Formats: sequence, structure tokens, C-alpha cells
Amino acid sequence: MLRWLWVNYLSDFKGWLAIAVLLMAIEGATFGSISFMMQPMFDRVFVGGEAGSVWTVGLIILAIFIVRAVAALVQNVMMTYVSQRSGENLRSDLMDHIIGLDTAYHQTHPPGQMIERVQGDVASLSSVWTQLVTGLARDLIAVISLLSVAFWIDWKWMLIALIGIPIVIIPALTLRAFVRRKALAARVVSAEISTRMDEVFHGITQVKLNSLEAYQSGRFNKLLKRRVGTEVEAKFGQELLNGSVDVMAGVGFLAVIVFGGSEIIDGEKTVGQFMAFFTAMAIAFDPLRRLAKVFGTWQAATAAIERLRDVFDTKPTLLSPPAPAVAPTVAPEITFSDVSLSYGDLPVLHGTTFTAQAGQTTALVGASGAGKSTLFNVLTRLVEPESGSVTLDGTPIHTLALTDLRALVSTVSQDAALFDETLRDNILLGRTGVTDATLQATLNDAHVADFLAKLPDGLESAAGPRGSNLSGGQRQRIAIARALLRDTPILLLDEATSALDTKSEAIVQSALDRLAEGRTTLVIAHRLSTIQNAHKIVVMDKGKVVDQGTHKDLLARGGLYADLYRLQFRDGKQVVDHENRPKRERIAAKSQDRPQSWLARLFKRRSRP
Repeated sequence: MLRWLWVNYLSDFKGWLAIAVLLMAIEGATFGSISFMMQPMFDRVFVGGEAGSVWTVGLIILAIFIVRAVAALVQNVMMTYVSQRSGENLRSDLMDHIIGLDTAYHQTHPPGQMIERVQGDVASLSSVWTQLVTGLARDLIAVISLLSVAFWIDWKWMLIALIGIPIVIIPALTLRAFVRRKALAARVVSAEISTRMDEVFHGITQVKLNSLEAYQSGRFNKLLKRRVGTEVEAKFGQELLNGSVDVMAGVGFLAVIVFGGSEIIDGEKTVGQFMAFFTAMAIAFDPLRRLAKVFGTWQAATAAIERLRDVFDTKPTLLSPPAPAVAPTVAPEITFSDVSLSYGDLPVLHGTTFTAQAGQTTALVGASGAGKSTLFNVLTRLVEPESGSVTLDGTPIHTLALTDLRALVSTVSQDAALFDETLRDNILLGRTGVTDATLQATLNDAHVADFLAKLPDGLESAAGPRGSNLSGGQRQRIAIARALLRDTPILLLDEATSALDTKSEAIVQSALDRLAEGRTTLVIAHRLSTIQNAHKIVVMDKGKVVDQGTHKDLLARGGLYADLYRLQFRDGKQVVDHENRPKRERIAAKSQDRPQSWLARLFKRRSRP
């Protein structure tokens, strides 16, 4: 796993890392130098009373601390730079990879989980590998230099001091799997927390309307408690390793004091030697403790690496062909031939066959679940059919590059997807080179110019999260302006006016009519009044095309379309949408539609001759 991290994200900074590691080694070596200077300080100055050695020993110790400070400063800054840059590259690659994955992947992995992968997992990994490099370079060199000083003074004392090593090794081997398992659980819970926050904040209106504040807070608090539990358990495993180092240090010091104290009393060793040894071992246990902590932290990092590699190992299945065909440049004829598709065990399309003529409007009608929206997904290759084919002027869509295919299509749906940016940004979507005249014409045609003057900053006004600063009709008109500016030969309209009031619908419908001119247009609509003038109406039921023709032909033949029409119209007048009809007409309609009471029926029967 460390090799994967090095090859993909750290090797580009090997020069920086080499200098940082060298400075870490210098910093680590200063620990041994400090302990080494304890012997002359005690034997020659404090015990020997050599006044001339005071400045010499003192200046050498000062120089050691200055070297240590400079080395630590420079290597810490360099490691921070490498950590941030490599983390930036990892996040960038991860974001690019996730965006490129199939729609099916995003349907099974909530946005909160993906946010946690890009943010939390990468942050965890960046922190850990920095600690790992620092531990292996600075702390390992420090331990080696300090043990070398101890060995130089008395190798027997050093072996006695390290008698407690098994106290560290046994817990380290035992706790390795435990720490990794708990760290992975903590990352999973963090992803669930991010998902919960994403859903609550995006659905805040429904939370308030349904008085779900306490319910959602309760669910969130349960996740927080789970994370606290897993984090504490993982920390317990890591700190147990640190504690074992302290126990080892205590046992070692006890043994050295007992054994070495007698040698000092007998005059075999000097006080300076003992203080140098004692200082070396005392300082050595601090980097040893950090090394033990790095070992535990690395187990936690493997959880983040496993999660990241799991994403990178997932490959998109909907790809562009090696040698893509040439995409049409004008409004094409769209042909669905015997297209079948299932979502898991749920069949959605069954041999769907129809043709949308070039430059004409073809409407798709049918009950919810009939497969209408799935046809849009198939056409744009968000999903791949199990059998059958879709062609544009005879060219199968799977032979086109994905970018070329989707560059042919503009979509306006019921849920106009706006970003939390300015209206200008939402319309341009990164497109450059658009002249002011072209943009103004687009705003006029989409009826966006009608409400811009009412906004505080006009075209520079913020749309708000998911367009929350705009009304439904205004959001639809922004989406239409976006499609007009995109100027593609194929237009897909998915319930584009179903959520609007009558006035907004009339304005948006006018903009849609302007948008559909000269384009091959596919329309999904439940309001049959909006598609009566379509060149062709395709009637679908349970994933099959059961009828097709013009509005007149379908009514004349009867069948499903005529039944749907009768449900929405009576005597040529639409009977749904009561709120937008004159008051007298609404009252009359309600009296006709309302079932008569048993008392009224009784009087009616008695009044008959």
C-alpha cells in the first residue's frame, strides 16, 4: 500500500523528500549529541571543576540546539508543502475518477460517502504518511544515535535497559489487526455522518414541513455516538502501544540503576558516564514512543488507503470506442430498435421500438414507471441497454465518443439543476467566447430577461443552493436559457412544466417552443394539453410501445391514450388544475364531481312521479 502511495503521489516530490529526510536525520542525530555531551559536562565541569571547559561545553551544546532548530524548521515546512501538494493531487485524481464513473455507481454510493472519501480519507492518509516519514527518518535516527551513545558508554547497561522490549513487541503484534479494524469502522461511520448531513441540508425544507428536526437530530446523534465509540477504541489500541513503551522504560531504568549504581559506588564508572547513559536512554524512549504511535497510526492509515483504492479500482463500463464514428451535425433521426433493459431484477424496457423524425417533436406519454425517463438515459448512454440499439441517422450511439454524443443533447427537466453560483455562471456553464449580444438574445428568448430587473444584482445574482433563491418558473427559464445557448440538435424535455402554475407554464411553454425549433425533440409530459401539437405521440405502458400517432389519430383509435385523455379532459375542457379556473366554474365542477349524499339521493327518488 505504501508502494502505491509512493508510485502515484510521492515520487514527484522525491527531491523535496530527500532534502527533508536528510534534515530529519540531522535533527535526529542531535539527540545523541546532546546525550554525549552530558559526560564532559559532569566529569570535567561539575565534578572535575575545569573552569575553562564551561564555555567550550556550553557553546557546543548551544550549537547542537541551533542546528536542531534550523533542521526542524526547514524539514517541517518542506514536509507540509509535500503533504499538501500530494494531497491536492490525490483529491484531484479522485474527484476526476469519481465523476467519470457510471451513473449506476453514484446511485448506490451517496454523495456524503464520496465527500468523505475525497476529504476525510485523503486528509487522514496525508497526515499519517507524514508521520511515517518523520518517524522513520528523524525518530529512527534519533533512537540509533542515542543507543549508539549508550552502547559506547557500556554495552551491558544498554542490553539491561532494553530488557523490557517484549513488553512493546507483544502488544504491537496483538493490536495491529484490532487498530486497523476499528480505524476502518471509524472511516465508515464518518462517511455515514457526511451522508446524513448532505441529505438533511439538501432536504431542509421537507425536514421543517414534516417537523422532522428531532427525528433527524436523533439519527445524527446516534451516528456521532458510534463514531466516538470507534474512535475511542482505536485510540485505546494506539495508546496501549505508547503505554507499553513507558513500562519498558521503567523496567529498563530500574535494572540499570540497580546494576550500574553498584559500579558507580565501586568507582568502576563515573557520574558523567552514568548521566550520559541515563540521558541517552531517557531521550531515546520519547522517539521510541512516537515510533510505536506511528505503527498504530499506520494501521489506521491502511483503512483509508483500502477505501481509496476501492474507488480507484472501480472502472467505468460506459466508455467511448477506440475509433469513434463521426457525430451528426444537424438534427438527426432517432431510432430505438427493440431496446430492452432491466435494473437488477426489475425489467424496465421490453423491446421498445419507435422513430423520432429529424427536426420534429415526438412526445412520450404513459403512466409513471412506463420507462419514459429510462429512454432518455439510454439515448445519452447513462445506461446501456441489454439488447437492441439506438441510432442517430443510422449511426449506432455506442460507436460515438461519449463527449460527442452528449454534446448533441440538451435537457430541460422538471427539476432544473442549478448550482450555487450566479445566474450568469449557471447559464454559461464555463462556456467562453459568448458575446453580450448572443447572451442577451438568449435571455430574451428564454424569458429570463422578464424577471432579471427584479433581482438585486440582475444576472450576477446568486441562484442559491440548488436554485433556492428563484421560483420554479424562474429556474426553468434559466435551464431553458442554458439549453438555448448550448444550441444542440437534440432536445430532451422531461416534465419541464409539470410543477408550474398556469401563468408560469404559459411563459415557459413559449420559451420551450422557441427552443424546439429546428431540433429533434423528445418530450415526456403528463399534461396532455402540452403535447397535443406534437408531430408524433408514442404511448408507453410497462416498458412497451403500445401505440403511436398524432393526437387525432390516437383519440380516434381509442386505447390507452384516449383513456388518459378522458381522465384529464371532459367535454374538451381540462378538469384538473382546479385552482387556476374561474371561481364559478370551479364550484360547478366540484358539484358535478362530488358524490351525492344519501339524503339528496333519497329526495331525488321521492320526487319522481
